[in-house]
Amino acid sequence: MSRRGRLDAVVVGGGVVGAACALALAGLDLSVALVEGREPPRWSANAPDLRVYAFAPDNAALLEALGIWASVRNARAQPYRRMRVWDASGGGELSFDADLLGRDQLGWIIENDLLVDRLWAALPAAGVQLHCPARIESMEQDAEGVRLRLDDGSRLEARVAIAADGAGSTLRGLAGVGVSAHDYGQRGVVAFVETERSNELTAWQRFLPDGPLAFLPFSDHLSSIVWTLPTAEAERVVALEEVAFNRELTSAFGARLGEVRVVSSRAAFPLRRQLAETYVAGRVLLMGDAAHVVHPLAGQGVNLGLRDVARLRANVMDAQSRRADWTSPHRLARWSRQCRSENAAAAYAFDGINRLFSNDEMHATLLRGFTLGLAGKVPPLANLLWRRASGI
Repeated sequence: MSRRGRLDAVVVGGGVVGAACALALAGLDLSVALVEGREPPRWSANAPDLRVYAFAPDNAALLEALGIWASVRNARAQPYRRMRVWDASGGGELSFDADLLGRDQLGWIIENDLLVDRLWAALPAAGVQLHCPARIESMEQDAEGVRLRLDDGSRLEARVAIAADGAGSTLRGLAGVGVSAHDYGQRGVVAFVETERSNELTAWQRFLPDGPLAFLPFSDHLSSIVWTLPTAEAERVVALEEVAFNRELTSAFGARLGEVRVVSSRAAFPLRRQLAETYVAGRVLLMGDAAHVVHPLAGQGVNLGLRDVARLRANVMDAQSRRADWTSPHRLARWSRQCRSENAAAAYAFDGINRLFSNDEMHATLLRGFTLGLAGKVPPLANLLWRRASGI
């Protein structure tokens, strides 16, 4: 492969993970291109995005290092200081409190569109070469790098190509990487709701036989919900008249925050577990949803993806400090092992929690109530669980 005009990396996919990866690598004086099929919508404070994340402290630190955290936080990042988890069938409650953990907050609730908007705003100044709208048509690779042909007629050569183009990744398919997948037969119903009582800057999660129901604080009386239901039931509640939806949602949440009223459109997205067989195939790297899709009950999807970015950034920095080749096969393989082991463990842990809590079998009901109660009464265990989720 000719070295003339060759980039260090081409990132395919301009969502949160892909844009963060492009920005991170460009910030390390690497030549980077980003390929995205459509320009992302501009974020508007007057039109909240239904897709929100419980953003972890370690990823806030990553965005700080990339120079965009202040712009995200100043636009709209709702801190939450407490978390309450309980089971509808009874038993103990698991709680996390920022004061007891010595933190200012446990994390932040942030919209997807806001993160993408701020990341994209930083790309040109970082020197990232943008190809948008454009999609990958073909890919060839050898021991030296990759050659990509785009549908806009462009041809790109790079030392590595990074697939961050989602669960149905085109680049992953071109690299011949298979996936193992499990359909949960569930959908996550999302919306914004107003509650009669203040949400107390608390992330609430109630486990029901059909799946968990989460209320994430967006402002004092405004919350984002993620209501996990069997597919047919999710379709039914999305189609309900507003009054009936409010009534069923209030009941499902046990009226913990009083009466609930939906104040936005509603949507439902299918839930599944999907894991790529490998995160490195020659000179192609996989990250984010292209590598792993997990159940949303712990709100860890985007956090896991950004940890892929953080690990790659750390590996590149380490190689640069040693004047070594960051794209050497053994370094890429080490990055792959680090990420894949962590993400697979998380995926199967969330899978196990979902199986334990999303049923009304008597023994499972007794076990989960006891488990939550035990964790809630042992502060070191609760501390460990939270630190595991927050990445610190």
